[in-house]
Amino acid sequence: MGIISVDLFITLDGVYQAPGGPDEDREGGFEFGGWQAPYLDDESGEAIGTGIERMDALLLGRKTYDIFASYWPNQGDHPIAVKFNALPKFVVSRSLTDPAWVGTTALSDVATDVRALKDRFDEIHVIGSGDLVRSLLEADLVDRLNLFLYPVVFGSGKRLFADGTVPAAFTPSQPPQGFPNGATWLVYERAGEPVTGIDMSEL
Repeated sequence: MGIISVDLFITLDGVYQAPGGPDEDREGGFEFGGWQAPYLDDESGEAIGTGIERMDALLLGRKTYDIFASYWPNQGDHPIAVKFNALPKFVVSRSLTDPAWVGTTALSDVATDVRALKDRFDEIHVIGSGDLVRSLLEADLVDRLNLFLYPVVFGSGKRLFADGTVPAAFTPSQPPQGFPNGATWLVYERAGEPVTGIDMSEL
């Protein structure tokens, strides 16, 4: 049985929107696109690249898929482009029936179609795709949260854990790792239901 890993670049206030470029995603009037670059360094780049090399399938929501499909096929021999273009890719969408990015299959149902992928692949990675991530959490299909946390806040933008997120507990699967320019790498694995209702005075 394979795993589904959610890979996200997020800010201290949980925003994951448009880290890569100023015009990547302006939905909702977001004006802070391209915020990741000042914090990149060789060490964090190596960690990100290692994670990309491990994946054997890529799962995306429709909005992130459209961004990726318009960019990565045009990046020549860039190592990430080579990997993404060669991977089996899956996009969850009820309206997209004939994806243009070579190697892409459209899925219509999270609970059944995505669950079946875990029988076919070892590591399925979801990048961005916040709406899809919330659906995966609701279906209890997220096995790993692979987060790169950046020391910046915006106060607006798409957040990983918005109101209505299904309660879930996670446990660290490796010690946090800090990088020279300020990013921190956090990896958590699913750990059942949250434990609540404990009176601190009883500890």
